[in-house]
Amino acid sequence: MKLQEIELRRIRLPLVAPFRTSFGVEHERDILLVKLTTDVAEGWGECVAGAEPLYSSEYADGAHRVIRDHLLPRLAGVPDLSPARVGPALATVEGHPMAKAALELAVLDAELRAHGMPLAGYLGAVRDKVPAGVSVGIAGSIPELLEVVDGYLADGYARIKLKIQPGWDVEPVRAVRERFGDVVLQVDANAAYTLADAPRLARLDPFDLLLIEQPLATDDVRGHAELARRVRTPICLDESITSARAAADAIAVGACAIVNVKAGRVGGFLEARRVHDVCAANGVPVWCGGMLETGVGRAANLALAGLPNFTLPGDTSASDRYWRRELITEPFVLEPPGVVRVPSGPGLGVTVDEEFLEAITTSVERRRVDR
Repeated sequence: MKLQEIELRRIRLPLVAPFRTSFGVEHERDILLVKLTTDVAEGWGECVAGAEPLYSSEYADGAHRVIRDHLLPRLAGVPDLSPARVGPALATVEGHPMAKAALELAVLDAELRAHGMPLAGYLGAVRDKVPAGVSVGIAGSIPELLEVVDGYLADGYARIKLKIQPGWDVEPVRAVRERFGDVVLQVDANAAYTLADAPRLARLDPFDLLLIEQPLATDDVRGHAELARRVRTPICLDESITSARAAADAIAVGACAIVNVKAGRVGGFLEARRVHDVCAANGVPVWCGGMLETGVGRAANLALAGLPNFTLPGDTSASDRYWRRELITEPFVLEPPGVVRVPSGPGLGVTVDEEFLEAITTSVERRRVDR
């Protein structure tokens, strides 16, 4: 496969409602999409970096520049392009996993479309539907939180995840548990706590949570191992898991019992599959995290979530969880009993509405690849 052109397109989409975490509040998404044209097919990728470097050091403007100025020249130098050759070609550039993942996904989409193979089948998925959870941001009040959760449960979601932070943790969890009984419930701290908060986090133990996600700092793997000895609720790592090696190390020291897999965070879907495999070999279940993706990124996440060790509901919500009618692909719909269908068409299995895309585009840059 020969690369002929790359398109870097920025779009802006408003969210259905403001999404609040310990990082701040998002009202809309500034999204970087990648389109590759090759001699056999076109492929799409989505960069999950946010507008600001809050979740990680990456952000959309930086990812745009690093792809254009540093990653594309290296990708263009690959004589016979394939998904397996993307990682090695880009390895000399330090960091920037989300930018690299966007390029890898576009290459995957192009090659698999050319061969008529779905991404799910290529990765090794064993399910055609996956259980869908929903992530609930920090609300303005407990009554507001209960109203939001009630709506999602009425929609049929299989799991509720509550964002927490110091001052918004025990009481909202208690309120949700008391109101909704045995709903599958977990919490996500986005690294908002320190080990000194262990006694407060232990107060969540009586609520029978599925897990506490990333309570401590990204680089505090040893602290997570100590916290795991002080609380009964299973510890799940997110931001700390940057590769399959990082997952193996965290598991070895007892820092986590569960892993959240995000392809953008680990540098692509091939590395995400390796994280899945490492965790499976160690008896550690995984689930697929989300980054407020459009239909491009969500299609890929659903394909990944179909792998056998993704045994917990992921952040694979229906499209209307985040977006109104501003859809750039076919919508993903929640089906009974709280599942979303894995795309079965070639590549990502979705069609990008390029006419609508033009209407929401804030900038577009195209580069031809000369040989």
